Amino acid sequence: MRCAIIGSGNIGTDLMVKMLRSDVLDLVALVGIDPESEGLVRARGLGLEAPHTGPEWILENASNIDMIFDATSAYVHVRHYQEYAEAGITAIDLTPAARGPKVIPSVNLYDHLDAPNINMVTCGGQATTPMVFAIRRVIDELPYAEMVSTVASKSAGPGTRQNIDEFTKTTSTALREIGGALLSKAIMVLNPAEPPIMMRNTVFAGIPEGADHGAVIDSVHEMVAEVTKYVPGYRLKNPPVIEEGPFHTPGGIVPHRAVVLLEVEGSGDYLPAYAGNLDIMTAAAMRVGEAIARSRKEKDANA
Repeated sequence: MRCAIIGSGNIGTDLMVKMLRSDVLDLVALVGIDPESEGLVRARGLGLEAPHTGPEWILENASNIDMIFDATSAYVHVRHYQEYAEAGITAIDLTPAARGPKVIPSVNLYDHLDAPNINMVTCGGQATTPMVFAIRRVIDELPYAEMVSTVASKSAGPGTRQNIDEFTKTTSTALREIGGALLSKAIMVLNPAEPPIMMRNTVFAGIPEGADHGAVIDSVHEMVAEVTKYVPGYRLKNPPVIEEGPFHTPGGIVPHRAVVLLEVEGSGDYLPAYAGNLDIMTAAAMRVGEAIARSRKEKDANA
């Protein structure tokens, strides 16, 4: 499939490096708004189209593009996502705009491959929603889930900082809609420490009476292995534990609480290793884009 990336910042440039290795996605352009941005300069050096007229270029060249990866901002995506759909372009949205179905590859990769616009939630959502889902799938009910995502301040560019409100809302919604929690909360922390820290995530989940604690722990480990298939730097910082309560949560008093501590190390394709928060987004988006391409190729072969 012929693809273009919109947004020539850190995420878009890292995605470009990953996509050039793909055997099913044909990257034709990295699109930005600053002709001198490092991403566009790199793209030109690699022989790619590197226009600086933003979404307008995509719409003007829609007949030559099958899929776009939007790495701009929630505001920009909301303004243009309907135009992409009307032009027949599938959009994979790496902003927290929350338009279209949300996809976490380790949970619902194959549920929305025909959707015109797919939302990749947020970096924190990609890291923690799988854990919430893993806990929920082995217990009768998950009354409450909370995540705290801490990332290096250096890895949070202008787009990330502009979208913090959208980040918390979209992530919290994903913990319910995809993770299965009845109530949820999301918190983001930008840590200015030097040297920069790896992305770290903490998940708290209320465990009702009678739940099989061993099954919860086993399910978490199984899900970590699933995410690692496309995000190699995704790992448990410490073994998951079930704490004794009672705990007072917005979902009521629960007798136990699962605690999962995660760390995400970037693959170093373009971004530094500490920027796991950005790497998990580009890796997840690649997973979805390649699944869409393979699905369409199979449908064409069977037509």
